[in-house]
Amino acid sequence: MKLKAILVEDEEKSRAILRSYLSKYCPNVSIIGEAANVEEALVLIRNNDLDVVFLDVEMPYGNAFDLLDKVGDIDFETIFVTAYNHYAIEALNAHASYYLMKPISIDDLIKAVDYVTEIRSKEDALKDQVLVPKTNSVNGKITIPQQDGFEILETSDIMYCKADDNYTEIFLNNNKKKLVSKTLKYIEDSLKDANFARVHKSYLVNVNEVVKYVKGKGGSVVLRNGKQITVSASKKADLLAYFK
Repeated sequence: MKLKAILVEDEEKSRAILRSYLSKYCPNVSIIGEAANVEEALVLIRNNDLDVVFLDVEMPYGNAFDLLDKVGDIDFETIFVTAYNHYAIEALNAHASYYLMKPISIDDLIKAVDYVTEIRSKEDALKDQVLVPKTNSVNGKITIPQQDGFEILETSDIMYCKADDNYTEIFLNNNKKKLVSKTLKYIEDSLKDANFARVHKSYLVNVNEVVKYVKGKGGSVVLRNGKQITVSASKKADLLAYFK
């Protein structure tokens, strides 16, 4: 799959290095424009249908996060390229698909491009479809602790789970909710063989309840009951792998 990309980096030398690496090692990336600041990048983004933006964090007259705020809802993947590792959490919160450190590792660059290629290919294949999981079975039970003992739930009755600090809210398909004194990671491990996907640091969803995938800033899934849940960029590939 060919990826249409722009490079957003204020240093010409850094742009030249990235341009050269992409041309040599990632031939499926087509660079259709370059920008040295937020305003130039904004023009390119608004006037082109992009698959991926390679984005430096620090630029004149603003930074990468200012740019993404101005863009609003986005329909492309973002690969951050920076010399500073302390932006990693902000990049994650901005739904970055990948975070590359300068000087750029060729192996890491190839991994980042391969990841985006996989995501875009799968998104295109599933566009506007009612999603059908590869496996339809979520048979089984899960035991959840209660103050006076424990309760057994059918895994097929669980629509999604939401983290609440060291607790987890379990939402059932009968519109009921259970509050459990266990972390979401604990629940995720308990359901690891039952077709549940961790789509976000705060959400675990029953893939059999997913009826639609919506592209956008990070992307989101729509459940059978109409609930829409954001998908972290780093979780997209794992989620989309569940579907035909």
